[in-house]
Amino acid sequence: MKAVISREAGGPDTLLLEDVPDPRPAAGEVVIDVKACGVNFPDVLIINDQYQFKPSRPFSPGGEVAGIVSEVGEGVDPALIGQRVIGLVGWGGMAERVATSAGKLVPIPDSMPFDEAAAFIATYGTSYHALKQRARLASGESVLVLGAAGGVGLAAVELATAMGARVFAATSSEEKLNVARARGAGTCILYPGDVPGVPEMRDLAEQFRAPVGAEGYDVILDIVGGNYSEPALRTIAWKGRFLVVGFPAGIAKMPLNLALLKGCDIAGVFYGLFTEKEPDENRRNNAELFEIYEAGRIRPHISARFGLDEAARALDLLAGRQAQGKIVVTVG
Repeated sequence: MKAVISREAGGPDTLLLEDVPDPRPAAGEVVIDVKACGVNFPDVLIINDQYQFKPSRPFSPGGEVAGIVSEVGEGVDPALIGQRVIGLVGWGGMAERVATSAGKLVPIPDSMPFDEAAAFIATYGTSYHALKQRARLASGESVLVLGAAGGVGLAAVELATAMGARVFAATSSEEKLNVARARGAGTCILYPGDVPGVPEMRDLAEQFRAPVGAEGYDVILDIVGGNYSEPALRTIAWKGRFLVVGFPAGIAKMPLNLALLKGCDIAGVFYGLFTEKEPDENRRNNAELFEIYEAGRIRPHISARFGLDEAARALDLLAGRQAQGKIVVTVG
């Protein structure tokens, strides 16, 4: 089969398209014939050896696939063969076929095309877990989303809107603001593409504060990190919830006296571990997400599609923070 292969740590330019042996399912596993693979920021990190998990090389990036179960291993119900599924595989997804645990499968509704399915669970699952379990978001509360036009950010804009919140979307370009606005953001904030030091951080805090005023934001989703985090935290409401989701701008250094002064919570959002530690709660989340999808209230915004031979270009776009919504690698 064809697969995108990482043989050495580095950027997307180090990836190779190769012919490799077809996978075989071990006990408890299935093989998925991949139709589409969602591109997520962990894919950029994992090929650079900067992610929490470091698979042994050679490996294929791609942790979120959609396709059809074609083979099952020992102990797996043969009735799964032929089913349309999403697989949260961790890595290995940028290939024509991938083996994964049967427990990592999510059935796809008949109404959902494969490209949208491959762009769905990682982003909407992360955002829904963040808003529902970590933020305990209530209708009428205010939510500031940093990086609001990326995959997780745009999903958060849609879901917070569907949950009855007042959504404030912050991005680095007018084009991205328009995407967030079209998905339900009531107020949009244009922030600079670079925040090099303290004076710029103070200016940014004022930018974030201007639309909400002294009351502050009830919930802040920080999907950017770096020098964007502290200015955002300075605008949180009393007993607000600051959600740490990602760090494309770097890991932030936060003055914890702000948490004391604001009486706020700073909560980490680790969706992958949530799915393992709380599988029943995760299944309920997935069922609710598909209900919201089939009601037409959320839908993945796929800004670009690439074939397997162009996977490096897909990762380049994401690494350069140029993506809007999701990028998908299509297979076959």
